[in-house]
Formats: sequence, C-alpha cells, structure tokens
Amino acid sequence: MNMHLKVQQRHLDRGAYLYIRQSSMRQVMENAESAKRQYALRGRAVALGWRDEQIVVIDNDQGESGASAAWREGFQRLVSDVGMGHAGIVMGLEVSRLARNNADWQRLLEICALADTLILDEDGVYDPASFNDRLLLGLKGTMSEAELHVIKARLRGGILNKARRGEFRCPLP
Repeated sequence: MNMHLKVQQRHLDRGAYLYIRQSSMRQVMENAESAKRQYALRGRAVALGWRDEQIVVIDNDQGESGASAAWREGFQRLVSDVGMGHAGIVMGLEVSRLARNNADWQRLLEICALADTLILDEDGVYDPASFNDRLLLGLKGTMSEAELHVIKARLRGGILNKARRGEFRCPLP
C-alpha cells in the first residue's frame, strides 16, 4: 500500500514524533552519519504532510542501550505521548532504535494500534492496527532482539576464548 494512503488527516492533526538513539556514547561520538540519517527522517514527515512545528524530536536517549526502556526517559515520554493521543506517527530509522527488547516493542505497537498512531521507519509507513503491518513490525522487533542476543553471545565467546588461552586482560577496579 502506498504510504501516502495510510496517512490521513486525523494523523496529520497530531504530532510527528522522531525518536533518535544510539546505543553507546562511543557510537554517538564516532558514528555521526547514523545521527544524520536519523535526523533526516524529519524530511520524510514533512513530505507526508506534517508541518515542521508539529515534529517533536526526542533525542535525550543518546548513548543508552535499547535493551530495556526502564532507564530511557525519551522512550518513556514517547510511549506516554502516544498513549495520550498526541502522536499521529512515530518515526525511527529502524526498529532497534526504538526498542531491542521485544516486550517494550510489542507494548509500543499495542499502544500505537489503540491510539491510531502510525509508525515510520526507513522502509515505509506502517499501521499497527492493520494485521499485515503489525505482523511485519512484530517480526522486525523479534529480529532486533535476536540480533542483540547474537552480538552479546559473540562478545562473550571471544572473551571466554581469550580466557581459555590465558590472554584475557581486564583492568582491576
């Protein structure tokens, strides 16, 4: 379905929420291109019909892992504003920017569906109230969580291999 057909006036009457996050301060410092790509989603909202002053940028979770929403104030604000009906669309470069924890992601999807809030990522616009869109968004969330698990397993495996060889070094507290 054409993304312009999903965006209705009722969505445009509410805000467009752009959520920006990178997992670590090192990424924030060294991966400026990722931040530029995320901020550029603002242009997609304008192209879909939102006025510039309607775009709410939430970027105070920079350097915070997406593994849990517990300490991410920006994500908590996003969920709250969606639940209160302030958001017509939630934008993120990819699902992992929003949540790498499938429980947090599914909760956000449910609230978006109930509040009639669309979701936009790099691939398109989705309506969480639509079965097919929700299925695809759910799959993206599951893949994002699995990716985090695989990354952690690789890192742990590397540390264990070094330890077995007696080559693991770590600074003392």
